[in-house]
Amino acid sequence: MLPLTFALALSVTTEAESAPATVLREAFKDRFLIGTALTASQLSDPASVALITSQFNVITPGNEMKPASLLVAPGRYDFRDADRFVDFAEKHGLEIIGHTLVWHSQSRAFLFEDEAGRPLPRETALRNMRDHIMTVVGRYRGRIKGWDVVNEAVADSGGLRETPALKAIGPDYVEKAFRFAAEADPEAELYYNDYNIDLDYKRESGLKLVRDLRAAGVRLDAVGIQGHYLLGTSIEEVQRGIQAYIDDGFEVMITELDIDPLPRRGAGGADVTAEEREGMDPYRNGLPAAVQAELADRYGRLFDYFVTQPKITRVTFWGLTDGDSWLNYFPVRSRTNHPLLFDRSFQPKPAFFRVLESAKKIRARQ
Repeated sequence: MLPLTFALALSVTTEAESAPATVLREAFKDRFLIGTALTASQLSDPASVALITSQFNVITPGNEMKPASLLVAPGRYDFRDADRFVDFAEKHGLEIIGHTLVWHSQSRAFLFEDEAGRPLPRETALRNMRDHIMTVVGRYRGRIKGWDVVNEAVADSGGLRETPALKAIGPDYVEKAFRFAAEADPEAELYYNDYNIDLDYKRESGLKLVRDLRAAGVRLDAVGIQGHYLLGTSIEEVQRGIQAYIDDGFEVMITELDIDPLPRRGAGGADVTAEEREGMDPYRNGLPAAVQAELADRYGRLFDYFVTQPKITRVTFWGLTDGDSWLNYFPVRSRTNHPLLFDRSFQPKPAFFRVLESAKKIRARQ
């Protein structure tokens, strides 16, 4: 059951010509899909299920379809949690995105390396990658809307990241992965997904990769821009970057959206001192009103732009509520973060209502 205040909010109706007041999927139904990333445990939590099914029309398994979650050993798979996601989506009339087929993290070394950690021969690694993609995509053929085929292949320093797949196969591993996925399910949409490829320092490398895929004749249905932003991230830079992909003819999806309001210093991580952690976890008792307002403004400015772009076809939040966010553990463990539209009590925050305000611009433009 949803908390009382939010359940009451859902009962509010509005004039037909105005944007729906309290439901994201209704507010943006004429513009783009609106989604959330989930864990398997949330699929059986009543409060989570009520919020998911009332607000969103597309879901992404946060971890359950990654190679490390599916592959138990060479040729052995555990599909139980992934199956739960697909069954849940079908039961509730939701679209589902497969995340992710090829990634250097949360993978299995034996796909691309031998027992000594050396790259496998190219043909062996290609066969392993093809077998994995054909097995996973083939299992859900016709049931998954689209796949993040390759995740985070672009290096922060430019060019391709030195991943096990790159070392074993070569730079065409990205192209090959897309061809294998298209073979496994010709009807599923295929995406390239990455972080910060909209920002100035990484944009040209991101554009080069997707342009090269297009030039090779690969089917690339959308570029996934993750959208992990800070309060201080320049909205103008984000818009400029997204627009570069759109202007180049690519469909864009915002695939992992959140805005981190907590301070960051350096890389963070497990080695920060107790004193540093104290200073980097300032909102354990909730966001101050001024920070709530700033978070709402940042989200609003993003969505004000999103709704003006017909080639943005999906926006997915990376988490359901603040309590579920990965940012409670990254880049510093065990902090209390507040990056999403719903708080730890499943209540909508000011950012939620500011995002809904952006939907009114859809009808204004029609």
